[in-house]
Amino acid sequence: MKLGSEDALVEWLRQRSGRAGHTLLGDDGAVISAQGEWAVTLDHQIAGVHFPEGLDPALVARRLLAVNASDLAAMGAQPRFAFLALAVPPDFDARRLLASLSRECTRLGVELAGGDVAKSPTATTSLTLLGSKSPKGRWLSRSNGRAGDLLWVGGSLGESAAGRLLLARGARMSGRRVELPKRIGTDRGIAAAARRAVRRHLLPKPQLELGRWLAGRSRVAAIDLSDGLALDLHRLCRESGVGATLESDALPRPARFADLCRELDQDPLELTLTGGEDYVLLFTLSPSQKPPGDFGCTRVGRLTDGRKVQLTTADGTQALAAGGWDHFETDPWSPS
Repeated sequence: MKLGSEDALVEWLRQRSGRAGHTLLGDDGAVISAQGEWAVTLDHQIAGVHFPEGLDPALVARRLLAVNASDLAAMGAQPRFAFLALAVPPDFDARRLLASLSRECTRLGVELAGGDVAKSPTATTSLTLLGSKSPKGRWLSRSNGRAGDLLWVGGSLGESAAGRLLLARGARMSGRRVELPKRIGTDRGIAAAARRAVRRHLLPKPQLELGRWLAGRSRVAAIDLSDGLALDLHRLCRESGVGATLESDALPRPARFADLCRELDQDPLELTLTGGEDYVLLFTLSPSQKPPGDFGCTRVGRLTDGRKVQLTTADGTQALAAGGWDHFETDPWSPS
């Protein structure tokens, strides 16, 4: 479906969304009645950079909201209001994107409060989210870590990066169906791991409940793992003024991950450390605290005195470089 006129698109969205009490969709600005402190985050998602050209607009919308919500999870916040900036080609199915975004906002309890649309040769999306925390909760911060705290991650690592490599090599997803390059589909177990990886990359799940639980603890440092464990750990340590020791054997990886990496000619540890776009939380807790088991968290190391960030393997302990995703240096769709 073509983009159509701006007024028609706004009216179509307003009919789907209804006229909310807090905002006036269709006016020049949104009026929000709010008290207390708010967390604000913004993320771009651009075709050919963050997602493959030609991706189903419904998936584009779901990914856009998820990666933004993951930032708020790292602050201990619940997303409340969303503002969309959408610039797309005339033949882009904007209504499919907006319908999907509206459904996902409803599912997460978010109000799509306004935005802007424009024509562009490349599909470019940008979402601003406003989030609030529980009155009894504390804001999470990268700077709250102390030497002796334990390091935890909220889920498996490296899978999303493998999914990106598969997409770069021809994998495609429509709805929930994933089509793989012929070379990958010969072993059923590896093929299943590959499909999970593609879904993980295109449909990340923000850890909002974990973030809210952490906000109820005392002095938690947290960061959203979007640019790779190694780089984001360095960022957390720098803000907290500490070092860290990471245990390679403890890093959680999904089933058949090593086999999938072998098919992709990738080193499993390197992809786990630097692949990026995991969208799980890296956080600290004092040794006396432990997250509930149903969050699926894994302890992966500890913070240390000094500024050294190190990795412990079977061969000993070595310095861990701050490698990972860099928007100005990384080619996201290189097949290698």
